Amino acid sequence: MIPSIAEAAALVAARKLSPVELAEACLARAERLDGQLHAFIRLMPEEARAAARAAEARIMKEGPRGPLDGIPFAHKDIYGTAGIPTTAHSRVLQEHVPAADATTVAKLAAAGVISFGKLSTHEFAFGGPSFDLPWPPARNPWNPDHFTAGSSSGTGAAVAAGMVLGGTGSDTGGSIRGPAALCGITGIKPTYGLCSRAGILPLAQSLDHAGPMAWTVEDCAILLQAMAGHDPADPASANRPVPDFRAELGHGVKGLRVGVIRHFHETDHPVSPATLAGIEGAAAFFRAEGAEVRDVVLPSLAEFNACGWIILLAEAFAVHEGWMRRDPNLYGELLRDRLVLGGLLSAADILQAQKRRRALIAATEAASAGCDLLLTAAQPGEAPRIEAVPKWAFLEKPNFTIPFNVTGWPGITVPTGFGEGGLPVAMQLVAKPFAEPLLFRAADAYEKAHPWRATRPALAA
Repeated sequence: MIPSIAEAAALVAARKLSPVELAEACLARAERLDGQLHAFIRLMPEEARAAARAAEARIMKEGPRGPLDGIPFAHKDIYGTAGIPTTAHSRVLQEHVPAADATTVAKLAAAGVISFGKLSTHEFAFGGPSFDLPWPPARNPWNPDHFTAGSSSGTGAAVAAGMVLGGTGSDTGGSIRGPAALCGITGIKPTYGLCSRAGILPLAQSLDHAGPMAWTVEDCAILLQAMAGHDPADPASANRPVPDFRAELGHGVKGLRVGVIRHFHETDHPVSPATLAGIEGAAAFFRAEGAEVRDVVLPSLAEFNACGWIILLAEAFAVHEGWMRRDPNLYGELLRDRLVLGGLLSAADILQAQKRRRALIAATEAASAGCDLLLTAAQPGEAPRIEAVPKWAFLEKPNFTIPFNVTGWPGITVPTGFGEGGLPVAMQLVAKPFAEPLLFRAADAYEKAHPWRATRPALAA
């Protein structure tokens, strides 16, 4: 069996599981499967083994530092790692070796995670799936012919396949929640500013969020506990106490008020039958467990997407303009063509999008005034075939995740079963700013009442 982080931590603390044994089991899966899944840009087995031996010796002498001590882990390859290349899956940074760890990387290392290396992403967290880069795109462990979503594609694949028990992701328009949904795992985009972005390569800084991805809700809460906290090196970092993210687990959902954003997934962008059934089943579960469930109406998905993508494209072009002018051919075709759109935007376009952003946040606050949580889709359906993903997919149909990058509210993706071809489907739960403990409480209650977590992709067996 592949344990969750919480299960493995309990076994390690009880001296029933060695970090070395755990690392070897995960490395064996990574070495067997990654030639097919391409979840890793850089797998570092010998470094992982040495770290596992050190963790075992420390734990035997002193006991574990906490629930992450000795846990196999890996970082999305936009997270800076001292002395280890951080490439953003791009030729542009193929030789880039940071001198220091990103703040979140250092925090997780201090908590005792065993780093297995660096995980695939879409180029600079935006251009993918691309087939013209030095490394191939990650593939879905439930069926390698299918897409992982992006851009935290390697993290989604590696966690689902049991190569690691957790990993870092980033989310500018849905890049944690999308891969979590299509790969059948859990991922949380925390409130804007809760996790430092210092040392993480930017995409669009007013929309970028750092967060964890793992097999279960509780695992994500454990990881977020280590990652969150004020960092003066990030000007957007929230200077507020970090709560106990597991404090409300097990409290159920009785008395909570859940607003279903039905028009998002029924009319603005109709979802697959299995996705809709999962959302309806979740709403019915919450109602049966004593929550108040009602429909809420927000501005349309198209409005959120228009606003969010204009801001994202403008800010991304600002990051890349110098490199683009020097040698645009270093980029893959997808990212190069997408970034060019940002250079075509006018100052008026950007100012209007920023103005509209404030109006959308106000409208979301007003519509959610009587709710504790919001419920909608995370992805429109099951993972498509990887070669069938269009270059302009993000412009063709509105996505379900970018509204909460625009607002900065926390959102979590939780599996709701399986659809066509045995591929996972999922829901998205959203809470108000800094209400992550409540979000974990509701997501955990749903997860533990349903059987989805007992099933791993067949190839991971």
